[in-house]
Amino acid sequence: MNRLLHYTSSEKSKDLALLILRITFGLSMFYGHGAGKIGRLFGSEEIKFGDPFGLGPVTSLALAAFAEGICSILVALGLFTRWALIPLIITMATAFFVVHIADEFSRQEKAILFGLAYVTLFISGPGKISLDYLLFGKKS
Repeated sequence: MNRLLHYTSSEKSKDLALLILRITFGLSMFYGHGAGKIGRLFGSEEIKFGDPFGLGPVTSLALAAFAEGICSILVALGLFTRWALIPLIITMATAFFVVHIADEFSRQEKAILFGLAYVTLFISGPGKISLDYLLFGKKS
């Protein structure tokens, strides 16, 4: 009981928490949004997709597919994590501030939750249980 009320945590527990956060939000984004967008991008049907910045529906879908498909997998793996988070943060900001700003909260909620998780990971970094640390981290 005393351990549950203790307000500090170890480095190992922080790294484990970051791993759980990366895997949960990375794979949820990929399977819930990215894989479908990649399939649509390379599918045979005519591409109909929102175009909030006037880039064209194909370009808008390609950018969303890159962020939600490729970058989300990189985040889950902890590989080039901060770089991969930038397109995801931009995509979630677009989803909230441009696409769903006038919608009810239930339509905005996913963009808010994913966006805040990605900002948190950007600030914290991927942790030691990541490919970034394995490949580029300081070795003792």
